[in-house]
Amino acid sequence: MSIRLRLTLWYSGLLAVAMIAFGIIIYGIVQSNTMGGLRDQMKQAYEATGVGITSDQELEVRVDTPRGITYSNIYMQVVNYTGSLQGTVDKKSRNMMPSAQNDGITFDFPKQDQIRFEKPRFVNAVANGVPFYIMEAPLKLNDNVVGLLQIGAYSRPELLFLSRLRSILWFSGIAGVFAAFLIGMFLSRKALAPINRVTQAAQRIQGGSELSLRIPRERPNDEIGRLTDTLNGMISGVERAYKSLEESNAAQRRFVSDASHELRTPLTTIRGNIDLLEKIWNESNAASSNQAASEAVQEHVSGAASLSDEGKREISLESIRDIADEARRMSRLVNDLLALARADAGYAVEMEDVSLRPLAEEAARRAYFLPRKSEWSVGPLEALEGVQVRGNRDYLLQLLFILIENGFKYTPSGSVKLYASRSGDLVGLTVADTGIGIRTEEVPHIFERFYRVDVSRGETSGTGLGLSIAKWIADMHGGKFEVRTRLGEGTAFTLWLPVSAPKQIA
Repeated sequence: MSIRLRLTLWYSGLLAVAMIAFGIIIYGIVQSNTMGGLRDQMKQAYEATGVGITSDQELEVRVDTPRGITYSNIYMQVVNYTGSLQGTVDKKSRNMMPSAQNDGITFDFPKQDQIRFEKPRFVNAVANGVPFYIMEAPLKLNDNVVGLLQIGAYSRPELLFLSRLRSILWFSGIAGVFAAFLIGMFLSRKALAPINRVTQAAQRIQGGSELSLRIPRERPNDEIGRLTDTLNGMISGVERAYKSLEESNAAQRRFVSDASHELRTPLTTIRGNIDLLEKIWNESNAASSNQAASEAVQEHVSGAASLSDEGKREISLESIRDIADEARRMSRLVNDLLALARADAGYAVEMEDVSLRPLAEEAARRAYFLPRKSEWSVGPLEALEGVQVRGNRDYLLQLLFILIENGFKYTPSGSVKLYASRSGDLVGLTVADTGIGIRTEEVPHIFERFYRVDVSRGETSGTGLGLSIAKWIADMHGGKFEVRTRLGEGTAFTLWLPVSAPKQIA
């Protein structure tokens, strides 16, 4: 059974119970008011009627003529339970006597031993096929019932009115419940329409192809509106997670592709040089299958047979130097990949209080021995005096070397400078150069793995992993980078680190 039908049945059932209770209350009130008029007339007749005893030997019931009573609408009858008249009708009102139109009216009455009620009672009865509403009052002498006074009123109009009222109440109740059922079906359909839209949207989203779909929000302040908002928020979260997963997968595929490409280049060079050495020192293998090695040999010598031992030695040393360079390049690349793998795995390093001035001076001293074509200058570093940060000295030194090497690499002429600054609880280490600079639209991507700015591609060597590692080290130390650059004028990288609070000396 659907929720729509269950809600409608519950609604209709509760309405039916309410209408039945309402009908019973209305009918009871109307019946009481309708029959109350007759009861008032009969009580008035009862109060105006007198009964007396005229003989101690044989009791006789005498009924005085009621004052103010119209016999045309009130019927009175006295039953005598004394003497020889026991159980007979002793007196009747004139309108109950036989006439040319009818044979008279006589009310049925109970036997003397059946009269157990003390106060007057009201009963419905039928006399000569005519409905009457009768009040019966026992007549007592010395606590003994000696008679019964019956006062009746013609009740057909009232009974017909009450019968019509019952019919109206039943018909209106059934019609109301039926109408409520139809209206309930319509309203429940309207009320549950947003849930149907939610179901349809969920079915479309289930395939994962329409995560951008959102459920329309029609009624913001009711339960359906809040459910819609919650589901839209959940779908947005799923969409973000799905896109993040897609981007992560794409980045992983790009990472593997770039790493494979970076590793393939030195391997190709190493293999070519090895084939070249094999070609030189194995002259009998002139038909080498490696075309690249054969072309390299032809470039250096006119033929293997014409090479002297000294020529073979020089070519061999050159090839060995190429192999060593490429091996070092592969080693750096593997170390960089290992560092990034540690970053992805949430690698935690040992932290201690590190004094920044000695660290910066050590990086500046070692920078003098790096290959460069630009001028190298240091200072001012006074902002680092007495400043300590919570971190790992080796990793911070590696970060500075990455920035300094990048400065040298992308500054073919000009200068590279290291200096320090202070801003509140943060201390900054800046490596500024006057090199090629970076385009503004490329700045958000420079910390991505294997990313290299367009102006440097093919002009400078590198893997594009240095700044990614620097960003990981900065994040690990709670630091952040500030990049200021202008194309053709240079770039300044500032690493801001939080200063450690000085230890209290006891």
